[in-house]
Amino acid sequence: MRDRAGAAVRGVLGALSLVGGLTWILLTLGAPRPVTDLAVGVVLAVGGLVLLMPHRVPLPGRATAAATIGAAVAGTLAGGLAQSTQLGGMYVYLATRGWPSAWIARAGSGGDPATARQVAEQSRWQIDAVNLAADLYFWAFVGLLLVAAAGLARRPARTPEPALAP
Repeated sequence: MRDRAGAAVRGVLGALSLVGGLTWILLTLGAPRPVTDLAVGVVLAVGGLVLLMPHRVPLPGRATAAATIGAAVAGTLAGGLAQSTQLGGMYVYLATRGWPSAWIARAGSGGDPATARQVAEQSRWQIDAVNLAADLYFWAFVGLLLVAAAGLARRPARTPEPALAP
């Protein structure tokens, strides 16, 4: 029963990730951050393929769980070091952190750019739960792909069988 449930979850996550990754690539071709968006789409699509092909890419359970959880947490925290700031509108200052999606931000507005920045720096950081979940999912798939690549690298190479002589 547990194997069937695991296979069902693996199949659903694989299909959703494959379709979602390919859709993401198509929808963000003209986006302002094409390299980042392409990387996200490729990781999701390839991760979805890995999940959909258990007969071709075996994933050891405990190692995969440890790698996905570790990569999700470490990648999201490391992505928090990437900071972006922008000044927009009638003096709104926005500071964000996170990669590939900004999942924590603070902002402030004022009558001039210096006041807007000062207000933003005094405000609290706000967590965007949807972008945080997306970052965790992306980095978990990076961990999954690392386990799959390590497993494929350790697999012995196939030797072709000789053709039968007539």
